[in-house]
Amino acid sequence: MTPPDAILETALYVDDLDRAHTFYGGTIGLSEVMRADGRHRFYGCGPGMLLIFLEGATETSGGPFPVPGHGARGPGHMCFRVPGETLDAWAGHLQSQGIEIEADFCWPTGARSIYVRDPAGNSVEFSEPKLWDRPQ
Repeated sequence: MTPPDAILETALYVDDLDRAHTFYGGTIGLSEVMRADGRHRFYGCGPGMLLIFLEGATETSGGPFPVPGHGARGPGHMCFRVPGETLDAWAGHLQSQGIEIEADFCWPTGARSIYVRDPAGNSVEFSEPKLWDRPQ
């Protein structure tokens, strides 16, 4: 069996879909691909998808799709891959939107990361691709 070659989607859980949309669709600039009011908003991000679910709305199976129940409580984490030369611009853009930079540092790999919080308190990282450089 060949292992998967990429992560296709990442999910975060929020307490307010409209505030999440203002952040991910507005401030970050992701394109909304699908929505179900009171349940989720899905955004394209490169070849993958960022799934934003309303907390509690997916804990049981059912809804518009036949998938098993799932969910999380408390702050989650995700990371956007961005070119290193854009990190200063991202930091300035986020701060101009009233979003505090929670951390800004370089990892032992030499990659720089900046961290902010989305409106639901999820930790959102922006980092250079070399953060996870490893032999293929």
